[in-house]
Amino acid sequence: MENSNKLAWTWRVKEECLEEYVQMHLNPWAEILEEHSKAGITNYSIFQNGNQFFYCFECDDKEAAFAYIAQSEACNRWNAITSKMVEGSFDFNEETPMEPLREVFYLE
Repeated sequence: MENSNKLAWTWRVKEECLEEYVQMHLNPWAEILEEHSKAGITNYSIFQNGNQFFYCFECDDKEAAFAYIAQSEACNRWNAITSKMVEGSFDFNEETPMEPLREVFYLE
């Protein structure tokens, strides 16, 4: 599973930001959706468990996708807002913007 094209990670959202964070993701900016598609990201889902969120998506070239997102003006504006809401950072200009989870099972 080392060569999987899936990526998953979790973040906790600060309690005081929870409602705004959820609303932003229920009504994402059209340009954000477009930029993620242009980056090659597909099948992107976010699941909520209290203030913990589980993110997963598929992408053929994670490094290229992250590089594209890091250069996207729209994504940088979005991430500047959401980074303040989470315990961690959405800054794709960082070397490791998130800690990916290890995939231990997959049923095709």
